[in-house]
Amino acid sequence: MTRIHAPAPGEELRALLAQAANLRQRVSQTAGRSEGDAAPEPVHPTFADRLEASVIRPLTEALHRLGEFPPHEHEGNDVQRADSGASIDEALWRLTKEVTRLRMLPTAATQVLEAAAGLQDLACESVSADGLTERLRALEEIQSGLEPVVQASINGPYLVAGVDRMTNWLGEPIPTRPQMALCRCGASARKPFCDGTHARIGFASGKDPDRRDTYVGQQVTIFDNRGICQHSGFCTDRLSNVFHQGEGPFVTPSGGRMDEVIRAVRDCPSGALSYAIDDREAREQVDHGDKRKPAIEVSKDGPYRLVGGITLLNAEGQEEPRNQGASREHCALCRCGQSQNKPFCSGMHWYVDFHDPVAEPGHEPTVFEGCGGLPALTRMTRLFYEKYVPADPLLAPLFAEMSADHPERVAKWLGEVFCGPTHYSDEYGGYARMISQHVGKGLTEEKRARWVALLIQSAQDAGLPNDAEWRSTFGAYVEWGSRLAVENSQAGARPPENMPMPRWDWHTAAGAPGSRISASAPAQEEPDESIVLPGAGETVGFERHIKSLFRARDRRSMKFAFDLWAYDDVRQHAHAILDRLRNGSMPCDGPWPEEKIDAFARWVDSDMSA
Repeated sequence: MTRIHAPAPGEELRALLAQAANLRQRVSQTAGRSEGDAAPEPVHPTFADRLEASVIRPLTEALHRLGEFPPHEHEGNDVQRADSGASIDEALWRLTKEVTRLRMLPTAATQVLEAAAGLQDLACESVSADGLTERLRALEEIQSGLEPVVQASINGPYLVAGVDRMTNWLGEPIPTRPQMALCRCGASARKPFCDGTHARIGFASGKDPDRRDTYVGQQVTIFDNRGICQHSGFCTDRLSNVFHQGEGPFVTPSGGRMDEVIRAVRDCPSGALSYAIDDREAREQVDHGDKRKPAIEVSKDGPYRLVGGITLLNAEGQEEPRNQGASREHCALCRCGQSQNKPFCSGMHWYVDFHDPVAEPGHEPTVFEGCGGLPALTRMTRLFYEKYVPADPLLAPLFAEMSADHPERVAKWLGEVFCGPTHYSDEYGGYARMISQHVGKGLTEEKRARWVALLIQSAQDAGLPNDAEWRSTFGAYVEWGSRLAVENSQAGARPPENMPMPRWDWHTAAGAPGSRISASAPAQEEPDESIVLPGAGETVGFERHIKSLFRARDRRSMKFAFDLWAYDDVRQHAHAILDRLRNGSMPCDGPWPEEKIDAFARWVDSDMSA
């Protein structure tokens, strides 16, 4: 249902603006106190600047649209007297809720939405984790009923509501708020969030016209609209015999297999591509049906990628006009501020050399970051299970009944192994879940070797890094992990279920032979080493007490991560070890008795002496 946005009532705006101005004044006074004054309230160092740029400025603009002027000083004094008993945080939270409620009015101007986003950001940064959960719940309740929507304001940010999933280019989650303002001019210092810079640099949101081209092939017809192409290279880099960069025609649809052409079209993140079979456009298939939940990806040095049918509105609250044939399910929105087809990306970030802030000097990327994160790993696993496995007589029967989301699950496993987000453990159950998928399968060395070879080929096809460092690390893991899968799949195998998730970094080695507990080894009773439990009131020490609690097999099973007989390693990971001891997931062959757990807990709660 279309909502028409008009300016909110001036009287209410004036009152809210007076509150915001008073809050800024209080923060400035607090920041100016000397060391001898009473302890100031804790506020973000740039709190006053952000309040001015992202709250006071848009509320002032909303008043100007009504032909009115900001409140007089005496109105701010009235607010100050009314707020005299409230802390800065309390006043901020009250103002946040009031502006958020005003934002819900059908007559609310886009500047009010921008101010609500700025306040929600500040209010949610200033509290503990428990307080954050409570505030988000309260704001979501105020904004309940709003469907996922992105509104492109005039000469301002993208105003986002009802979208609770946003990720960076690696697939890592970015914290969201019920109302957000995302940078559109490309110059914010808080990317991807707006910091009001667009108003200072005079950002303009105009656009140029475009057209759609048709390329007819033997089996499939390709539609392409250059005006919304974001130049991601997903088509030209991976199917260069069909999609051509820097030469014409751009598309030769008969240059590749139909399944590969369709895969490339469906992978286009901007919606510039579509296809038709027998003169009937397959828009529903290109748009992935209703499979994807509303989400926003902040691509690396490029646009926002929207999926899941998020409604896109213009500044007047009407649906943003789309280019001919454009997708309603997914699109790419300009983030550099230079697109010729705003709000859609036209690939200008390439030509203006737009970049996100670089990592701090000395930052060593993880293996996960080095390959391009979850999107890159998912491209690889989809190619593997969609292209190579079905065509291989050895592997096809093995995966004939796999679940529809199997490629995504494997990608999340690999992402977690390579030091990325813990998506696999959080969603599917971690190591124990993966072990259960191999038990009883009777995998052979021939199948394992084919699996490794085709997965490495899929990595090449998907455009994952080709440098020696990443490929050697990736190859080492798939060789090691696939051999464990074969071992765990044999009849009578007893894989230890409580092993931690492997964590594979640039320096990881599998360890020497015999350093892990084998699933095929016969059961053995390993005598406990001499355990020394601390007496009541005795100081617990690592060398005398804690080290003796861990058997040689416990040490071997964890050696890939850290050394249980090394004081510095155990001290560093003490709290995580204690959590696993208490929940029974460590050691891997059965839980400790209470007296051993109590001894370790006493050491953790003390000064953890050597």
